[in-house]
Amino acid sequence: MARNRQASVFGRRKEPHTIIIARGDEIRHFIVRPWLAAFCGTLVVVAAIGYLLGTTYLVLRDDIIGAAAARQARIQQAYEDRISMLRGQVDRITSRQLLDQQLVVNKVSQLLARQNQLSERHGQITPILERAREVGAAQDSAPVPSKRPELRAARSEPVFAAAPALSWPGETVAQTETEADGADRLFVSINRSLRAIEEEQLEGLDKLAETAFQTADQIAEALASAGLSADITKDETASGGPLMPLDGSTLFDTRVRELDEALAKLESAKAVALQLPIHNPAPGKAVTSSFGVRRDPFVRRQAMHTGIDFRTPTGTPIHSTGAGKVVKAGWNGGYGRMVEIEHGHGLSTRYAHLSRIDVSVGQKVSTGDLVGKAGSTGRSTGPHLHYEIRRNGTAIDPVRFLKAGRKIQNLL
Repeated sequence: MARNRQASVFGRRKEPHTIIIARGDEIRHFIVRPWLAAFCGTLVVVAAIGYLLGTTYLVLRDDIIGAAAARQARIQQAYEDRISMLRGQVDRITSRQLLDQQLVVNKVSQLLARQNQLSERHGQITPILERAREVGAAQDSAPVPSKRPELRAARSEPVFAAAPALSWPGETVAQTETEADGADRLFVSINRSLRAIEEEQLEGLDKLAETAFQTADQIAEALASAGLSADITKDETASGGPLMPLDGSTLFDTRVRELDEALAKLESAKAVALQLPIHNPAPGKAVTSSFGVRRDPFVRRQAMHTGIDFRTPTGTPIHSTGAGKVVKAGWNGGYGRMVEIEHGHGLSTRYAHLSRIDVSVGQKVSTGDLVGKAGSTGRSTGPHLHYEIRRNGTAIDPVRFLKAGRKIQNLL
């Protein structure tokens, strides 16, 4: 009763689906549950979708494979282009570095050649400087050309750094140009230093030559004031002409020759000055009687005095006033004990009234050598030195020679 009421409430009862299969006398039936039907439907839908997808894949597979292949080809082409670009960049960098390296090698070779040239020049200058010091043309404060320069900057740090990391071409070129500019600045600095040394050498040679010429001219002028320039300092090889500029390869040699000529002139002038009787035979002693007409101390009348007298106590050392050869050394009448020295160029000197003679005939003496000691022998009223200078046998005033000697005393 309750079941009938329930069926009436919920409606008619659904019967499950039954599938009957008859085969001859054999009959089979299957009851299809709702969940089984849903499951089978789902399988059918999934199979249909899979079939559709498989069919779509088979239809579109060629297009997908083609697109993937094209994309792969594009990627490969991009990499190949990048590799080609990097190879070209490496080639440019390598070529630039090789070119810069060759330029650096050439510049360094030029700098080393100039350095060796400066070293050779210093070797040439050194003996000339020693010669200039010997003749008094170069003092300690004189400009002396520098020794061989050292290319410290080129040797202490590399000109180019390591190869830059591969990047885009613009960045690498900028970095390479910066390094090349730095190398150029380095070479310009070294060239400037070498040029300064060359100029210093040339300036030093010019100053030494000028000093030598000036000193030689001063000695010549002093000798001319004593009447000795005409036949003693005459230059038989005089020459002249306009100044023609020279290139750097011959300028140094020309300066060296000019300095050599200046030193030769100075040496010649000094040799003549040291040989001529222009020095004082009794330094620091006063002159008591001059050259020329005077009143004779014995006869009390005017007479010619052929020399000058120095007030010198007995025993005062008397020195040769120039280089020469002793031609007389002994007693000579009114001169008393006398020494006569020939100096060449027709000049001779006499040292009279000596108390002692320290040289002998035929002996060669130099300027300042001791010839004897003062006294009062011969025709003399007291201890003194009678000093004469004769040219070709004729007595001349010694004062001019003594003045010339005082002018160039510091130059000899």
